[in-house]
Amino acid sequence: MDANASPTSMRIDFVSDVVCPWCAIGLTSLEQALARLEGVVDADLHIQPFELNPQLGPEGEDIVQHLQEKYGLTAEQVAANQEAIRHRGAELGFAFDMGSRTRTWNTFDAHRLLHWAGIEGKQVELKRALLRAYFTEGRNVSDHATLVEVAASAGLPAAQAREILGSDLYAEEVREAEQFFLGNGISGVPAIIINQKHLISGGQPPEVFERALREIAASTPSPES
Repeated sequence: MDANASPTSMRIDFVSDVVCPWCAIGLTSLEQALARLEGVVDADLHIQPFELNPQLGPEGEDIVQHLQEKYGLTAEQVAANQEAIRHRGAELGFAFDMGSRTRTWNTFDAHRLLHWAGIEGKQVELKRALLRAYFTEGRNVSDHATLVEVAASAGLPAAQAREILGSDLYAEEVREAEQFFLGNGISGVPAIIINQKHLISGGQPPEVFERALREIAASTPSPES
């Protein structure tokens, strides 16, 4: 790339859930890749909703039992998988505290807040805060009081977050976005969609994201051409 060239503008849709460990890994990796690509890529990052377990009630489910039943795993396999995830996170600087994460939760209200945060220009900040609240602190990310605190920690007004959670605001928008990505073949997350046509799946290492984004940037015509 010409050293004097302007960075390539890219829309990046990061389709993910708040209780998906590989989404935490994927977002951390993607952000590290983008930091390496400063001056090469100008990313417009959009956090998009996906619910792994939309059927969950407010009481949630025991995480080990949930993973055993959903994926047909033994308790030993769950533990091994969790340790592998913890190790991958540690390599990236993201802390998974598997001991504090004892349950999994319904995330629809968290996605409603993320939609609002996008309007307020704080979406990535809220996403990071929600992932940290769940995976590092073991908090209940379906609980409204918790969600208000997490939103405030991301720089959003607590009173407005509380008002949104007490209503059905942004519910329709979230459901429409979920159906759009499901209808376009997204069945697992994280799914990272570049310029609405290039798909990168999974919690890839930063090097994989960096290489893919460089290739897309190199093949993208400049606005002047």
